Amino acid sequence: MNILMVVCARGGSKGVKNKNIRLLCGKPLIAYSLEHCKAWGRAAHIIVSTDSSEIAEIALRWGAEVPFMRPPELATDTAPKVPVIRHALLSAEAYYGSQFDVVVDIDASAPLRTVRDIEGAFQAFCFGEVDTVFSVVPAHRNPYFNMVEEGLDGYCQLVKPLPGVITSRQIAPKVFDLNASIYFYKSDYLRDLAVLSPISRKSKVYVMDPICARDIDSEEDFNYVEYLVQRGLVTL
Repeated sequence: MNILMVVCARGGSKGVKNKNIRLLCGKPLIAYSLEHCKAWGRAAHIIVSTDSSEIAEIALRWGAEVPFMRPPELATDTAPKVPVIRHALLSAEAYYGSQFDVVVDIDASAPLRTVRDIEGAFQAFCFGEVDTVFSVVPAHRNPYFNMVEEGLDGYCQLVKPLPGVITSRQIAPKVFDLNASIYFYKSDYLRDLAVLSPISRKSKVYVMDPICARDIDSEEDFNYVEYLVQRGLVTL
């Protein structure tokens, strides 16, 4: 397989200023994801998609390639992620003169993954006919058991009722939270301009440790990860 790894890192973070290059335990946040990509070692190229020259410079320093800059229309707060990955794929193929079979999106704000997690998602991607594989953690709430929604009549019912009565979370169907850490895409799936989501009818999940549920989007997230490191609960 000819594999392209993409780390997306725009410059206009609103929740935490300069989030992607802010120091976390002594390193720019993006550096952890780039180290994971390099340590995994299966990709032909590891690129960073960014609209920021400062992020591009730091990405180069940490071993990534930045063969193009992301256009402004794909660097807004509301720009969907899949078109950004599609742009990275097509631009990288034009730049390198090579067609990629697989695109791996590694999120810059998720330093709690491991190289073992990337390999585990890759093995799930290789087994069977799939369009995508994405990382998840077990959900704390289950729509078959303890999640309700309000109807037009003002009364609340289970989000996903079943014919029988579910009396405990343990016997409810398993559900997961996407933890925005690892995404594997078949390149042909991304080439379809109608595709805007990583979730298709042929998607599988790779389940990560629940401690990886939080990616870094706020000051509290930075403090939480630093606390985990200081207590020896995780190693970055």
